[in-house]
Amino acid sequence: MTTRSWQDPALPAADRVDDLLSRMTLEEKTAQLYGVWVGAATDGEGVAPLQQHMNTDYDWDELITQGLGQLTRSFGTAPVDPAAGARALSRAQRRIARAGRFGIPAVAHEECLAGFTAWGATAYPVPLAWGASFDAPLVEEMAARIGRDMRALGVHQGLAPVLDVVRDPRWGRVEETIGEDPYLVGTIGTAYVRGLQSAGVVATLKHFAGYASSSGARNLAPVRAGTREFADVTLVPFEMALREGGARSVMAAYTETDGVPASADPALLTGLLRERWGFTGTVVADYFGIDFLQTLHRVAGSPAESAHLALAAGIDVELPTVKCYGTGLADAVRAGTVPEELVDRAARRVLLQKCELGLLDAGWEPEVPAGPVDLDSAGNRAVARRLAEESVVLLSNPEGVLPLASGTRIAVVGPRAADALAMLGCYSFPSHVGTQHPEVPLGIEIPTVLDALRGELPDAKVSFTEGCGVADADTSGFARAVARAAEADVCVAVLGDRSGLFGRGTSGEGCDVADLALPGVQGELLDALVATGVPVVLVLLTGRPYALGRWEGRLGAVVQAFFPGEEGGPAVAGVLSGRVNPSGRLPVSVPRGPGGQPWTYLQPPLGLADEVSSLDPTPLYPFGHGRSYTTFAWEDFTGQESAVIGTDGAHDLSLTVRNTGERAGAEVVQLYLHDPVAAVTRPDVRLVGYQRLELAPGESSRVTFRFHADLSAFTDRSGRRIVEPGDLELRLAASSADVRHTARLTLTGPVREVGTERRLRCDTLVTREG
Repeated sequence: MTTRSWQDPALPAADRVDDLLSRMTLEEKTAQLYGVWVGAATDGEGVAPLQQHMNTDYDWDELITQGLGQLTRSFGTAPVDPAAGARALSRAQRRIARAGRFGIPAVAHEECLAGFTAWGATAYPVPLAWGASFDAPLVEEMAARIGRDMRALGVHQGLAPVLDVVRDPRWGRVEETIGEDPYLVGTIGTAYVRGLQSAGVVATLKHFAGYASSSGARNLAPVRAGTREFADVTLVPFEMALREGGARSVMAAYTETDGVPASADPALLTGLLRERWGFTGTVVADYFGIDFLQTLHRVAGSPAESAHLALAAGIDVELPTVKCYGTGLADAVRAGTVPEELVDRAARRVLLQKCELGLLDAGWEPEVPAGPVDLDSAGNRAVARRLAEESVVLLSNPEGVLPLASGTRIAVVGPRAADALAMLGCYSFPSHVGTQHPEVPLGIEIPTVLDALRGELPDAKVSFTEGCGVADADTSGFARAVARAAEADVCVAVLGDRSGLFGRGTSGEGCDVADLALPGVQGELLDALVATGVPVVLVLLTGRPYALGRWEGRLGAVVQAFFPGEEGGPAVAGVLSGRVNPSGRLPVSVPRGPGGQPWTYLQPPLGLADEVSSLDPTPLYPFGHGRSYTTFAWEDFTGQESAVIGTDGAHDLSLTVRNTGERAGAEVVQLYLHDPVAAVTRPDVRLVGYQRLELAPGESSRVTFRFHADLSAFTDRSGRRIVEPGDLELRLAASSADVRHTARLTLTGPVREVGTERRLRCDTLVTREG
């Protein structure tokens, strides 16, 4: 068989794609710009919003004669045995390749937010738990495992990570985010990108940009963020994941900012992303996002007009299926209403990515596993367990009720204690797809907190009653719950969320809430349990923080876990029993009261508590907070003396952390920046560095942070990002509110404008001392 230039891997990718494009018809080029979702429901009960808007009025055999850009969710649409699914995907790819003139397969994409969203795949903790771990290397290891499982089955692209920064915790998709701080989101998200792409799977950053800033915490609502918030909070994690992680795809957000939908914003998708940041990968639409330009945003009058706006803005691929980029687009090009150059530009980017993935090479063959497929291996579960354990946050334990003693009489109460789905976020397969197939088993083992606690403490006398449902108003179970608690030495109340989609849960996509009170009557149940006088340990399994000020000083202990995945039950039970020393830190603030939102710790002075308002927004538990069963001493701090550096200089701060307790544990040293005077208002404090330290009893480590002046940069009144001369304060802290050491720093020299060459992270060096 003759190998044409575009099939030759020895040639530069750009030359190969130019050769291929020169041979393609308009229809063949547009066919590379959309996906097809085979087997998805269109009755409104599917796994994506407004799925009924999908265009299914096409003949598959006829459609693929022109080629195909993407295959949507072969594994994530319905339960399918992984090996059988891989064989089916292989057959579909061969069929696509045979049908077209060029033999080019599709890019197969899947969701992978908290693991590969496929039946039988490991359900890892949700991203908010990644943030709680403050452990980027472990997140990278998890993502590499996810990527290897996906690529082994023929999947090329993963729709993760979510890099939205939490701005209002009432938003349903908080569980999908990494936290409320852009530095934490950026560093953890970049680690995920590196891990996933190390396996040959394209990572897709979402949602670009501003999605989490939707007004009223409503999904798909307009964004009210100002230009400086957008530049200094919203965009920072995306820039880091692109520059340092090398992400190869970006997903445009559903939202609109100041009247301009992201999917029709050339300033965002071309001017910023490509021209300023130098991105060369593909931009994909969020599901139905191009069609929404007509149906929701109403800035287009037809699918062809939506296609024109999206292509001009810079969206290369329509997902999940063909609606706007198909025949109507080709007709519009021929009619002269859409320039063919826009089609060529998008097709070139798509084909370059296919070239990078090896899909244009002569002799390409689809991946087919040789034997049985195990998507939930022992290695996967070990990483899931470790991440779950590291992410559990001990919020309070004032009287030392925890760990629970062996032989204790324990009353376990609550709607989340005996439900396996209490561990999972809305993008895990069992919650995302499995709930629509109740006849199909979960496909993975998910121990509950109740079962795991009984295993952890076999000598304890453990009783259980639910007490109430997650979100209903039925209080008939209260009396039984109170009776069980009164008979026990300690009551473990396991409360929280049920994750779901579009109103079918209390957390998850489209499950936004009006306030941060515990769902249903769970708060009233907790009141009843506390009134017994028996010590109550509150365990929260949630997708967002909930207001806990109502119980301040009334609880024996509070343990927070953010949907910790399939190994979350043993992880939480391990913390309760003492087998696991809690080391998680809050990636989001826990409010005192349920109202007064939106509020995160990134507040300028005007956003903090003061004497001119009766409303105090100070959180009950601040960002970065978390307790341990051991103690740590922070010693030998150097760098506290006032230092002077240039606006392009750096300064080192060092300290030794010693485990002064009797058991191994982890401390998270956090570095915050305080800018006393600036040209525009700045957050009172913001995270600019952190280091997780695992220490045995008596062991110590010395950690050095190299702070560069670039980390003080902000967007000034003219829209420039600048490093400004003046005084700064660097705070080494155990949380955003628990400062242990302070260093004063003066930046001298001219105002320095910085761009994409600036440093984005604080370098750290850790040395073991004993």
